[in-house]
Amino acid sequence: MRDVVEIGLGKTAQRGYHLDDIAIVPSRRTRDVDDVSTAWQLDAYQFGIPCVGHPSDATMSPSSAVALGRLGGLGVLNVEGLWTRYEDPTKILEELSGLEEGRAATRRLQEVYAEPIRPELIAERVRQMRDGGVTVAVRVSPQHTLALAPVILDAGVDILVIQGTIISAEHVSTTDEPLNLKEFIADLDLPVIAGGCTDYKTALHLMRTGAAGIIVGLGSDGCSTTESVLGIRVPMATAIADAAAARRDYLDETGGRYVHLIADGDIQTSGDIAKALGCGADAVMLGRPLSRCVEAPAGGAWWHPAASHPKLPRGAYGMAGEPLGSMEQLLFGPADDPNGQLNLFGGLRRAMAKCGYRDLKEFQRVGLVLDR
Repeated sequence: MRDVVEIGLGKTAQRGYHLDDIAIVPSRRTRDVDDVSTAWQLDAYQFGIPCVGHPSDATMSPSSAVALGRLGGLGVLNVEGLWTRYEDPTKILEELSGLEEGRAATRRLQEVYAEPIRPELIAERVRQMRDGGVTVAVRVSPQHTLALAPVILDAGVDILVIQGTIISAEHVSTTDEPLNLKEFIADLDLPVIAGGCTDYKTALHLMRTGAAGIIVGLGSDGCSTTESVLGIRVPMATAIADAAAARRDYLDETGGRYVHLIADGDIQTSGDIAKALGCGADAVMLGRPLSRCVEAPAGGAWWHPAASHPKLPRGAYGMAGEPLGSMEQLLFGPADDPNGQLNLFGGLRRAMAKCGYRDLKEFQRVGLVLDR
């Protein structure tokens, strides 16, 4: 039973846990690391590692999305980002990579994202990713899904990601026609990933829309200001475990339809990835960690898509630093840093082997302990 704490007369709060609050417990068996598989499959699309690139312009360009796809992950391009507003945004990205942290950086982000989205560029960016020979995925916000969906679908994407800070299956509006996710997904013949969500009920409702995958979390990291702006903070270990419980109940409800969980938040190291999967996630969405590779289009700078919101930005600009290595080195090593920021999925394989599990589905059963 969930621990409920009385925070004052007439008000209680449920206790939640972050990934830093838990640790993995090895089992009685170990396994050779070469016998471990990190393969992951979403619908008909197979991936070598459970990695989804966060759709920030700081990390995902058409070329970096292709690079991640060739390395076994899934790159997601933001169709409301710079690559669909400018013919060639490289000079803008170069400028953004040299900004100092603070309000001036936020204002500059707001200025460059004020340029209107050009539908013809959506088709061009999708074509560039398609020519790279990888699975093509793009992200659109719930507010712009209905307007941009015809262009996106005509361009021929493989996977559609509908992502906002918080997304629900039942949005209420007295001014605009809200997006009905269930009706929208039912009319599509491609898999949809939707999120983020933070609790059992929302996860279950999103699964009932027909989504193939659910994003759990808000992409929280040191640059996220969602807590200070909206008062919302997500204890990721609890959020993932709650969503996994919703998936189990939905599996029973539908007689076997499995919905994938993608953890987005508090994930910086290979140990964080292992703990997120141990809580029940099928894959992780990497943002700031990928910004530290040589292929990152913003040269090491980092910002969330919501950091450029014209009225209420919810993310701070993170200054560029020296790259840690190539994308391949970041994902697969070799590592010359002992802190788990390089060889992320080599670290995951090692954790699975130390605990005796041969694949990701088995690893979701790993034992956990609270040690903070």
